[in-house]
Amino acid sequence: MKHVLVSACLLGMPCRYDGRSKPAALTELSRAAALVPFCPEIYGGLPTPRPSAERDGERVKTKNGADVTEAFHRGAALAVELAKALDCRCALLKDKSPSCGRGRIYDGTFTGTLTDGSGVAAEALERAGVRVFMPQELDALLAALQEDE
Repeated sequence: MKHVLVSACLLGMPCRYDGRSKPAALTELSRAAALVPFCPEIYGGLPTPRPSAERDGERVKTKNGADVTEAFHRGAALAVELAKALDCRCALLKDKSPSCGRGRIYDGTFTGTLTDGSGVAAEALERAGVRVFMPQELDALLAALQEDE
């Protein structure tokens, strides 16, 4: 069976910065692949709950100004290791996140403003050859899994 790395918060695990989850309807995906929950921020050593963070260029900082870049890079590296170990060719990650977002993320001003860019883990996974999808791209992910057969 194929494995898909999935942001743990999308599977209902309360690991977001605010101690909550953002569960998504993934029944069809769970029939097509084994879902592997992962939270790069937790694996990077950050607690739950934690101050919200946003990416500002190459740095990731919390709303109170703490630099958490290294924790984000640790978590991203572990996401890549896990994806390689389980031969995850695809990942379903939380949009807009400084870890998991792809294409559009918050701009580092903590004003809710989005900018072009991707999160640290999403970038690392894509560099490692893992196709990264956002929740609104679930149909494209399911199609990609069928292509790999």
